[in-house]
Amino acid sequence: MISNVGQIMLYVNNQDEALNFWTEKAGFHVISEENNGQGMRWIEISPSEDAETSIILHNKEFVAKMSPELNLGTPSLMFFSDHFDQLHGDLSNKNVKVGEIVNMPFGRVFNFADNEENYFAVMEQK
Repeated sequence: MISNVGQIMLYVNNQDEALNFWTEKAGFHVISEENNGQGMRWIEISPSEDAETSIILHNKEFVAKMSPELNLGTPSLMFFSDHFDQLHGDLSNKNVKVGEIVNMPFGRVFNFADNEENYFAVMEQK
């Protein structure tokens, strides 16, 4: 049986810019960074150091060459936040493209875009 989601692969065009976005603007932490010396570099990030699920930033071009059959599209991710309004304001103040807060039947939600125009959603968690 699957017990939880461990890692999500996020294929990006520029790992350094993506790392900067996720750590400096979204407040994620670097868990590990590996480089096999042959062009394969991956960076593990998560919203907190003890989060059960992490995101791995992979170089999209390198992975496409290694495994052309993979779907390298951006996954549709929904993040939860205990500080929803503060996060919305913080991202806006850091010049992140942030959508309006929308009231949905299951709670309040907004979306934001990373530096490569990939969109992600945030839901208020109470």
